[in-house]
Amino acid sequence: MTSPVAISRETAVGAEARLSWILSGLAGMVGAVAFLHSAGYFVTFMTGNTERAVVGHFGHPDGKEVAPGASPIAALALMGSFLTGVVVSSICRRRYWSNHPHGATVLTTVALAGAASLDIAISGWSSATVNFYPILLVAFALGALNTAFTKKEETYIPLSYVTGTLVKLGQGIERHLCGGGTYYDWLCYSILLGSFALGGAIGAVIGVVITGPQVLLIAALISLGATIFTFTHTERRSLLG
Repeated sequence: MTSPVAISRETAVGAEARLSWILSGLAGMVGAVAFLHSAGYFVTFMTGNTERAVVGHFGHPDGKEVAPGASPIAALALMGSFLTGVVVSSICRRRYWSNHPHGATVLTTVALAGAASLDIAISGWSSATVNFYPILLVAFALGALNTAFTKKEETYIPLSYVTGTLVKLGQGIERHLCGGGTYYDWLCYSILLGSFALGGAIGAVIGVVITGPQVLLIAALISLGATIFTFTHTERRSLLG
């Protein structure tokens, strides 16, 4: 989805694109439940964490105490955990699972299950919020998930990078309007954006009806379902191809 030339129908809405919608929705869902059931920590928004890591050192302009989720140390830790997820998943891809998207989703599922187990051990089954340390594992999981679609050792469909998706959406609209492309140039990015937003809405609903540690367990189970689908989807394509 990163080519500057007109995007083909297969690239825009083909099998791989449809799989990316599901995984982008998973990223949105995980990010939403983590944000709602923690002290406002971002596990998908590394741009915001970077700004928090800098701005947080200057304190609140009206003298108010900085919220835990806006702590510069917490922001740096989340960025480090997300980055570690990318690095570990990339190493595993190089050594173990080649170019299969389900490898990244397996690592995501394991990290989410570990986060749920850790939070239950720390806070108990019925705690209202998720502890910070499990949130670090969730950020790791999202970093790993973003390596699902890799070509020539570079991610070409970032699943939670909404800023980049919006930029590419705007560029696709411009190409279509100016005759340099078709509606497929922007349709693919609009659906990817919508999938992330829909996942966030699903996460919000889950977060309303289920308490803290339990949302991580539900997120891990949904991630497991996405992993199974991704595996069967890619293996079926390999057999047919």
